[in-house]
Amino acid sequence: MFKLLKKINGKELVYILISLIFIVGQVWLDLKLPDYMSNITTIVQTPGSSVTEVLKQGGYMLACALGSLVSACIVGYFASYVASSFSRKLRGELFEKVENFSMEEMNKFSISSLITRTTNDVEQVEMLIAMGMQLIVKAPITAVWAIMKILNKNFTWSAITGGAILILISTIALLMKLVFPNFKKVQNLIDNVNNVTRENLTGIRVVRAFNAEKYQEDKFEVQNKELTRLQTFNQSTMSIMSPIMYMIMNGLTLSIYFAGAFMIEQAGISDRISIFSDMVVFSSYAMQAIMSFLMLAMIFMMYPRAAVSAKRILEVLESKITIKDGKINEDKNDLKGTVEFKNVSFKYPDSQEYTIKNISFKANKGETVAIIGSTGAGKSTLINLIPRFFDTTEGEILVDGINVKEYTQEFLHNKIGYVPQKAVMFSDTVINNVDYGENGKKEKTEEQIKKAIEVAQGKDFIEKMENKYESHISAGGSNISGGQKQRIAIARAIARDPEIYIFDDSFSALDYKTDFKLRKELKEYTKDATSIIVAQRIGTVMHADKIIVLEDGKSVGIGTHKELLKNCSVYQEIAYSQLSKDELES
Repeated sequence: MFKLLKKINGKELVYILISLIFIVGQVWLDLKLPDYMSNITTIVQTPGSSVTEVLKQGGYMLACALGSLVSACIVGYFASYVASSFSRKLRGELFEKVENFSMEEMNKFSISSLITRTTNDVEQVEMLIAMGMQLIVKAPITAVWAIMKILNKNFTWSAITGGAILILISTIALLMKLVFPNFKKVQNLIDNVNNVTRENLTGIRVVRAFNAEKYQEDKFEVQNKELTRLQTFNQSTMSIMSPIMYMIMNGLTLSIYFAGAFMIEQAGISDRISIFSDMVVFSSYAMQAIMSFLMLAMIFMMYPRAAVSAKRILEVLESKITIKDGKINEDKNDLKGTVEFKNVSFKYPDSQEYTIKNISFKANKGETVAIIGSTGAGKSTLINLIPRFFDTTEGEILVDGINVKEYTQEFLHNKIGYVPQKAVMFSDTVINNVDYGENGKKEKTEEQIKKAIEVAQGKDFIEKMENKYESHISAGGSNISGGQKQRIAIARAIARDPEIYIFDDSFSALDYKTDFKLRKELKEYTKDATSIIVAQRIGTVMHADKIIVLEDGKSVGIGTHKELLKNCSVYQEIAYSQLSKDELES
């Protein structure tokens, strides 16, 4: 927790110091009230005293109360500002950190967990700071100040107050011991609930199609029930705190007054007023001391969960980034768009088996290189190594003759137009989805964007939309079809005007007619760039300059369509399962 709080900046520290000054002032004003109350008690019981004197003391009390109120408002404002400013900065750091995660780090933390850490966990820390600034400082000052005020006043009253404080501290310690181990479990269970919810919402069509609503409900109920059980236990345990506090406070007041009544009865007439006045003052200060411990108890109730949240946040912020930036951010030679794999092997973290084994090939500028193979052959994994979503385990990948690890990631990505297997749409307009991100070049014109859409065969369906290019696309593209999403994703890559295109099975949702037209126009439009295509369809790859056939992560064939039909059995098997001999040889 304290490690996280080191991130508080200079301006926030100034606000904290100002708050500290006002807190001290507030405590002083609050602790002056019993003195004025004692004076009023003495004046009332003193023969010959006037109402003016009483009103004067009452005026002082009113001024103290108003001063305390103003101080509390100022402290509350500064506390809210510091807490919200700190949490905003924390959320920003988390967001930026996650943006730099490789797939290895993303797999380490689930998406649901990262969302929880960015929202719920940050909120817990924010609440602690907001309350802590007002209570953590105020409570000890009030407690010490109040105890000093009543110290050596009366042994009996002091012993009663000390006993009450001891009971209070013991109760708080016991409750903390009972609930503290559950706070981490609660945050993990929130992750699980979020994960099941996200899974259900993203896969709602499959859930309904398979009549699996009851299964999903039962799955959710397991996590929800466990979370509810722990939350109920924690809250019911902590709810005991309030009645115990009131019992201790009322018991303390009664005990002080009972002891005071006994003392007054035993004292002489001349001492009774003094004892009564001391009793009123002592009782007020004792209540202030107890209230300060009550305030600390509230912090103790919040701190364990906030501490767990802080630890979870730090786990993300301190995660080691496995994909390190290189230093090259400019072209070092005349090569443009060449991609070369040299004895590349790759296995996923914590995996014993290699997914990619000793792959070597070269794609020159202007060439189209296709990668084909059965499901699980390692096609997508292979091309994901080029933009460094993962780094190679062995061997090296060269882009323009330079190892990709030596480039800055920004410069490397500026060279690449990437179209993922599953098209990603953002909640925005059509044109903003296409004109997405930066490419290190001059800003794209509207004509360039529309041309990219036209090449990607998206013009017809977009111009039929109500607002055409300004039509809104829902998050995830839920208001358009799979084929339409793929065409917009392809247009996004084209508009980027990269040196290297990577298509990860990006034509699978297109009908054959659209697929043919798109690839024809794409080949012409991207003739000066290198295209690397992953595909399942023979029709998509058969006209490529070079085809790489993968099986179990190994290259079992490299060549043209005609060459592979003659000498690669794996390619033959795939080809003849999709097209007739005449179609393949035409």
